[in-house]
Amino acid sequence: MTTRGVNVAIVGTGVIGAGWAAHFLAHGFTVTATDPGHEAESRLRNWIDNSWPVVERLGLANGASRDKLTFTTDVGTAVRNADFIQESGPERLDVKHALIASIESAARPDAIIASSSSGLAISEIQAGAKHPERIVLGHPFNPSHIMPLVEVGGGKLTSPDNIAKTMAFYASTGKKVIRIDKEVKGHIANRLQVAIWQEAISLVQRGVASVEDVDAAISYGPGLRWALLGPFLNLHASGGPGGITHVLQHLGPAQREWARDLGMYPETDDYIESIASGVDAELRLYDFPEMLRQRDELLIQLLDAKRSLSQIP
Repeated sequence: MTTRGVNVAIVGTGVIGAGWAAHFLAHGFTVTATDPGHEAESRLRNWIDNSWPVVERLGLANGASRDKLTFTTDVGTAVRNADFIQESGPERLDVKHALIASIESAARPDAIIASSSSGLAISEIQAGAKHPERIVLGHPFNPSHIMPLVEVGGGKLTSPDNIAKTMAFYASTGKKVIRIDKEVKGHIANRLQVAIWQEAISLVQRGVASVEDVDAAISYGPGLRWALLGPFLNLHASGGPGGITHVLQHLGPAQREWARDLGMYPETDDYIESIASGVDAELRLYDFPEMLRQRDELLIQLLDAKRSLSQIP
């Protein structure tokens, strides 16, 4: 799939879908978006207007324009001329099936349908589809108009060729694409996040530390290194001349002991109130919308810095 003249359809314009719309518009595509929500079009256009300075800083392709956005409440109209369809509906299998049926009633048989699903298996989403071979996973990260990572994978009936085409298409728009070789609940990055959240919640519930200090432990500690190198390369760097082999041999016994002491994810919702109270306490001195604006600013600076360094993956 070449990028020139590609028509993209966005099905679902919540935070993720709106981010996708801004991303594709910034890369010069013609975008048709659809969402049944009340005032969905005005919310989407306002969101894109507010986000446009950010995507401008990331770099606009030739022909990039917000004027290339069309909105319709009819799914069939949105996907009829689409070459690539990004589905970003609610994370419910019944809703996904209904959306796929609506999309397939009007879309060309060869148009790829990429689901932004954060945890559902594509094999489940493509069940009952007319053309399941063209349904793939295309899971981004929020904010999806800034974060480069996209997880791509297929279900039992997805063709390898369509997976390859999807990966190439996303990569052509500047995304960092990783392939999921085997379906698993939550995919890759979300499972890694949940592992951290599990222990973060446990540390607070066990009285080891406050919400604020757990957040600081990541954002001022390993999170800074993780923003540059992944967990394996950071371990390799920690091993000195012996690299990851040495550090795993040296710390292996201690890490196994720590792992046995890790908390479990709570089985009930009793923990939510205390965690939410901790977050409220952490934010008491801050303007959260301004915090997110500054977060986006730092994300862009960090991405610019990473791109300028040839030895940072």
